[in-house]
Amino acid sequence: MAILAISSIPLILVLGNSMLIPVLPKMKEELGISQFEVSLVISVFSIAAAISIPVLGYLSDRFSRKAIIIPALILYGSGGLLAGAAAAWFSNAYTWILAGRIAQGIGAAGTAPIAMALTGDLFKGGEQSRVLGLVEASNGFGKVISPIIGSLLALLFWYAAFWAFPVFCLASVLLTIFFIREKKAEKEPPPVGKYVKGLVSVFKTEGRWLFAAYFTGAACLFTLFGILFYISDILERDHQIDGVLKGSILAIPLLFMTTTSYITGSKIGKKMGLMKALIVIGLLLMTASFASLVLFTRLVPFFAVLVVSSIGTGLVLPCINSFITGSVPTDRRGFVTSLYGSVRFLGVAIGPPVYGALMEWSRPGMFLATAGLTLFAALLSLVLIHVPKKEKAEGSDSLFEKMQLT
Repeated sequence: MAILAISSIPLILVLGNSMLIPVLPKMKEELGISQFEVSLVISVFSIAAAISIPVLGYLSDRFSRKAIIIPALILYGSGGLLAGAAAAWFSNAYTWILAGRIAQGIGAAGTAPIAMALTGDLFKGGEQSRVLGLVEASNGFGKVISPIIGSLLALLFWYAAFWAFPVFCLASVLLTIFFIREKKAEKEPPPVGKYVKGLVSVFKTEGRWLFAAYFTGAACLFTLFGILFYISDILERDHQIDGVLKGSILAIPLLFMTTTSYITGSKIGKKMGLMKALIVIGLLLMTASFASLVLFTRLVPFFAVLVVSSIGTGLVLPCINSFITGSVPTDRRGFVTSLYGSVRFLGVAIGPPVYGALMEWSRPGMFLATAGLTLFAALLSLVLIHVPKKEKAEGSDSLFEKMQLT
């Protein structure tokens, strides 16, 4: 039940953006706003979260994980209520929807990143990687079902998704209160000055691979939400597909990503050489898939190639999560995992508006630029992510471990 409670937290988080993706074209039409303005409904949520995450990460180290997660979930649900009320009754609905989304973003900052740190606190060794894989799979499962849920709710009225957020948040709050038991801190939290010095020392010694891990995580979420934004637009504009069918089609690549994330998390244990190999292989699969999409416009072959990138993303994210969570001291884990969550949110935030601009510029250029980004992330990971020499001595025959450059 504790694992279920922890997994519910990122599930709630991902609903914040993915559930609205199928509704964006209808929102644009109903509110009479531009493509850029509708993309801001996704972006302001993610920017608010990205700014708030480091602060809430520090507070979770200073006090406790639950003391941050529960109020954050309540704020998240309240932001949904505000956005739903604005769409239903307010004259200047768009401005108030953005205000509600900002409140949701601040609440989201205290959810999945803190849940990662909480997992690191409660579980150790291979079990930690397994639970982190479940957390990432829960995140992916939320992405799979949320377009379908969003499409179903839109059959009632286009802003119904906003009213669903408080219901989901309440369920997660109850699970967290009753089933998560945190370990009592063995010592008092350090003063702010000492805490900051400790963080500086972490980034001095581990900064290069942390930068590569952060960049890779952000790139995966940037490409994922950018491509979803593109698919949502072309399904409705070019193929006249909307409603539940549209949500179901959007869920296809996410289903492959989720399944791969779950399997990867359950198999990697604490084998850092294997994790690094899977990160690089996953990014290369994404690169090959995105570069090949230039050649396909028909839906079936397009999605057949796209799922290769989804499998690549499913290989990368659980390994990045395990690297970051398992390599940082407990008393600073909240901040470091939260900073990782922050850059992931920035990737989500800039994805829709950047892809909106790329769609107007050039379809082939959009896919080739995406392939270039993931190839760069692969090279960065290969060069900068460090596998301890002790593990190398244990006899791993990984090609990528033999090519280790640091």
